[in-house]
Amino acid sequence: MSNNNDIDNPQTPPSPAAPTPEPAPAAKAVRDDKKHIGWERDVLEKLALFAVKEQRARRRWSIFFRIALLVVIVFGVWMAFTYGKTESEPLGTHTALVEIKGTIESEGQGSAGVVIPALDKAFAATDSVGVILKINSPGGSPVQAGMINDEITRLRKTYPNKPIHVVVEEVCASGGYYIAAAADRIYVNKASLIGSVGVLMDGFGFTGLMEKLGVERRLLTAGDNKSFLDPFSAQSPKQREYAQSMLEEIHQQFIEVVRQGRGTRLKETADTFSGLVWTGSKAVELGLADGYGTVDSVARDVIKAADVVDYTQTENLSDRVLKKFGVAFGAGVAKTMMSSALPELR
Repeated sequence: MSNNNDIDNPQTPPSPAAPTPEPAPAAKAVRDDKKHIGWERDVLEKLALFAVKEQRARRRWSIFFRIALLVVIVFGVWMAFTYGKTESEPLGTHTALVEIKGTIESEGQGSAGVVIPALDKAFAATDSVGVILKINSPGGSPVQAGMINDEITRLRKTYPNKPIHVVVEEVCASGGYYIAAAADRIYVNKASLIGSVGVLMDGFGFTGLMEKLGVERRLLTAGDNKSFLDPFSAQSPKQREYAQSMLEEIHQQFIEVVRQGRGTRLKETADTFSGLVWTGSKAVELGLADGYGTVDSVARDVIKAADVVDYTQTENLSDRVLKKFGVAFGAGVAKTMMSSALPELR
């Protein structure tokens, strides 16, 4: 039998679950602050780690440069000690050697500032009985070559009992031969390249290219010829004629030096001073050279002092280090730009 209460009071269905109440604004703000604080902490940790790594890197580089500086100092002291030792040691009877290698220019191993002091020491040395000037050069500055030529002439007069002979291996042309002409004798190899008694002045003209590119040259000068040989301006016939006259004048100076130096040994032809270059065997035939020989053979058989002592000056330590690190790059570019329009014996 059913209960009347069940009929009178039927069971009510369960009510749906109540939705989760929204968090209070204060609680939500706290959670957002925690997220924000966590992000800032990560950034700070990364910055701190980066700072530590940077500090370690700086420390490592600092140690590296200190070691490098120490190595350079030790090497410099060693070089100075070695140089002083060779200067003070008795050398005995010997042939002095000075070498000119590469382009003859105002800086470097072929400059008058490097070659002349070496020649002075070689002649002044008490035990040197003769000097060999070894030349391997295609030429270069007529000014530097002329200065060295003049010094050789002076030294020959100052030390009349000490001969100076030039020995050529590969090439002795133009400015190189300008110097060689001052020596007592010139010895070559049969295949050496000798001569090239001439002068040149080269450069570039960019006027046509500038016109195609729409580049306007704006040059202001005081003096009609101040823009002489400017590569960005059109070349005038008058300036070209003047430049040619300068080259002819320097060429005549070169010719006179060769004639004085070689004397009656020179067998002039129409091509002798034309700028042509000859082999060593042909140079001997034309009187531009005296015979065949090497440094050792000339020292042994001609000067009669087989022991050879090198008086060639080399770059100092600071120059070598600076060039290794490329400090001379900018100076080299500027030098190239400034010297492109200068006369050259090559």
